[in-house]
Amino acid sequence: MLTRVLAGLRTRWVTFAGSFVALALGTGLVAATGLALAATLDAPERGPERFAAAPVVVKGADTLRVATPNGVRTRPLARPRPVPPALVARLAALGPTVEDRTFPVAFPSGGGPYAETEVVGHPWSISAATPYRLTSGRAPSAADEIVAATGPDSSVRPGDRLLVLFPGATGPDATGPGLTARGATGPDATGPGLTARGATGPDATGPGLTARGATAPDATVPDATAPGSAGRSVTVVGTVAASGFETALFFTDAEAARISPPVDAVVVHADPGAVTAEVDAAARADGRQWQQGSGDGQSADEPRPSVLTGDARRRADPDPDRDKEALASVNALLGTAAGITAFVSAAVVASTFSFAVAQRRREFGLLRTAGATPGQIRRTVYAEAALVGVLASAAGCGWGRAAAPRLAAWMVDRGIAPAWFATGDRTWPLHLAFWTGLAVAVAGSAVSAHRAGRTGPTQALREAAVDDGTMPLLRWVLATLVVGTGIGLLVTALVFDPGQLLKRKTFLTQPMVLIAGCALLAPALVPPAVRLLTLLPAELPGACGLLARENASSAVRRTAAVAAPVLITVALAAVLMGTTGTLAEAKESEALTRTSAEFVVTAEDEQRPLPKEFVDRATGIPGARVSASRSTGVTVLEEGVALVSYEAAAVDPDAFAAVSALPVAAGFLAALDDDGIVVTQEWLTTKVGERVTVRLGDGREASLRIAAVLRTGTGDHGVLLSARNAAGAPVDRLDITVAPGADRTAVVAALRAAGRATGTEVTTARAWATAHHPRTRETTRLGLLMVLAIALLCTGIALVNTLVMATSDRSRDFAVLRLAGATTGQVLRIVAVEALVVVGVGAVLGALVAAIDLGTGWGALALLGVRTGVVVPWAVLGAVLGSASLIAVVAAVLPAAWALRGRPVEAVGGRE
Repeated sequence: MLTRVLAGLRTRWVTFAGSFVALALGTGLVAATGLALAATLDAPERGPERFAAAPVVVKGADTLRVATPNGVRTRPLARPRPVPPALVARLAALGPTVEDRTFPVAFPSGGGPYAETEVVGHPWSISAATPYRLTSGRAPSAADEIVAATGPDSSVRPGDRLLVLFPGATGPDATGPGLTARGATGPDATGPGLTARGATGPDATGPGLTARGATAPDATVPDATAPGSAGRSVTVVGTVAASGFETALFFTDAEAARISPPVDAVVVHADPGAVTAEVDAAARADGRQWQQGSGDGQSADEPRPSVLTGDARRRADPDPDRDKEALASVNALLGTAAGITAFVSAAVVASTFSFAVAQRRREFGLLRTAGATPGQIRRTVYAEAALVGVLASAAGCGWGRAAAPRLAAWMVDRGIAPAWFATGDRTWPLHLAFWTGLAVAVAGSAVSAHRAGRTGPTQALREAAVDDGTMPLLRWVLATLVVGTGIGLLVTALVFDPGQLLKRKTFLTQPMVLIAGCALLAPALVPPAVRLLTLLPAELPGACGLLARENASSAVRRTAAVAAPVLITVALAAVLMGTTGTLAEAKESEALTRTSAEFVVTAEDEQRPLPKEFVDRATGIPGARVSASRSTGVTVLEEGVALVSYEAAAVDPDAFAAVSALPVAAGFLAALDDDGIVVTQEWLTTKVGERVTVRLGDGREASLRIAAVLRTGTGDHGVLLSARNAAGAPVDRLDITVAPGADRTAVVAALRAAGRATGTEVTTARAWATAHHPRTRETTRLGLLMVLAIALLCTGIALVNTLVMATSDRSRDFAVLRLAGATTGQVLRIVAVEALVVVGVGAVLGALVAAIDLGTGWGALALLGVRTGVVVPWAVLGAVLGSASLIAVVAAVLPAAWALRGRPVEAVGGRE
């Protein structure tokens, strides 16, 4: 058996060379993407950065924990709480403490030396617990002095003057009578996160000690900002080396407390056990039940501060989960790339083996005539596939391992992956790739082996090149099942859950089923597609178009083998790029239809809200209708086991109604009040008037009445609350329109002037929608292009392999044309036109699949109430078809030119 297999491989090496290359390429790509994917499973272990020198850190509550029958469920709070002032005082009794405050710093002039850099402020005393050390100058000692973090290219030096402002920071004159607005609410003004500024008495924390947190019901003012926030001039008196986790400016402790009174964390120089005991004692003294951070399943009303020691101090770093978050999109992209690579490789190998077996009908017929049994023929095909699979998979793993670091470097250079991303030394992706390649080779040859075993002895006498029996019953059944499954999945989702079709995992993977089914049906679809494409060329003068049509129609297996990879690549390009483009356009269109405002002003992010002076000036412009909204969040325990978080916006219902046009499915937006909530159709409870229990952004539990229900749309839309339930969130968006009868020119001029004075960008609603809902993110576009490049590479290999095999067996056909009077150039033109026709067949079939999928997505958007067009990626499709056409023509013409070198009489007289 082995001798016969090796002999077959040696004599028909052209047939197996393409399969070897295609399989090695696919295996290598799976290995490379697998190694890169393995590196995303675990973010690098980082120790504490900001508080590396702190023995114990007590951090404000930032996690919601709820006990369920299936264990404790956790979610991060949308609005983390500060450390309660009463607890700050208790901790101070244990030993030396340092209070940390973090607040955003902005620059009205556009950033100056910190252009396009997020800058935060801290008190100088906290630097002792951090990596920051003076590199020049001295520590700040006055309110208008700072120490600046500088990098290698920074131009900031001691003595420089900077104009700064503090958007969203809290201050003594910003919130009414001595009360701030961040944290929990409570009627007695003594709950966690709540104190009186400068007050003394039973619940006070000492003279001059200020607490943040929500206040009594009539005292909450969510948008606290320090006085003079339009800009203050400060002097740089010292510098520290910049860190990799933030860009910081340091103020005196008193000035930092004035700018932002809430205490975000406390560094405690004391025994960790004593600190934990004090936190527990503070909870008991407060009279409230704080959540237990140990995860023991004890549910409670109030989140508790965290006591952090050792590596756990990293939880107090800025964005401690940034490594995992950075890898999330990389993981999704590489997983998609690996899946598509395996899918395309399997399809290409199966198509190649099928065509190779079809070419060997006479050979198998001769073996049957010599006494070979069907089982022996099948085992021969399986053995050939296994041997090619072993060699190709081993080779693919070798080059995949070498290519993985280059793939990771490319992703870093393009901004797809974080700068530290690199492949590790894991080996399991190589084992997975090897056995996947071998399985693909054997599985891809299964149908071909079955067909080879059914070859009868009479096949040895066949000379005709016309294919018959290209769609046996088994293939018809399999193709029907796969196509039916693909269409069924689309229709089911369209009828019962249209939003499911808009999710990334669905529109990236579900089309594969329909593509595979269409590829199985290719032999049945080829003849009508060929007739359609050659309808006009066949009628033109000359025999070139007619012969190309007849050759492509008669050699169905060859045409299907070439068209299948083109079908896959065209369908993938249209579906992936078209769906993402359509969704992006739909989101932009939806954003415009949901607001009737002429201008929309938004903050960079919710940690850097709009400057209060701009908000005050904008709301005070005569003739301007302004709606201010605050980003927060709510969390719901669904069905008693799932803790689900939703984004939320807190608005004033009357002002919001003047500038919004939301798609209301039930109820009325005007019914929103402090006791109400507006939800979307995604919620389990959507009956207007019913009450839902939610956790607000700071963890407080609230029972709210559903005032209205919004249509789901493209998804990712939050709920609406009143400003009272914003959990202290500052204003981060303004929707502005000109009132009827007002002087529009004056209103716009005043609005622009307010923006220039406070360093705030004022944009029209359309410009805002375009900027915040780009057609396709650059990283997403690059990732999809990488996936398509992989598919195109596999397609190129398949085209070259199939066409070289087919052309090498057509020497007699070319010789007959030569003897009939055709010149060498005419024969080559016929071959080239035929190659283009076959590529066109694949493009038509791929377009059919894409039309079904994109049409279903468009229908889902329409059912969800979003009106938009279908984005067709013409440029990408043109590049794919141009590349495939060029490869096909070259791969067909060059072997034909080689075959035409000899005398036609010799080719006709010789044997195949």
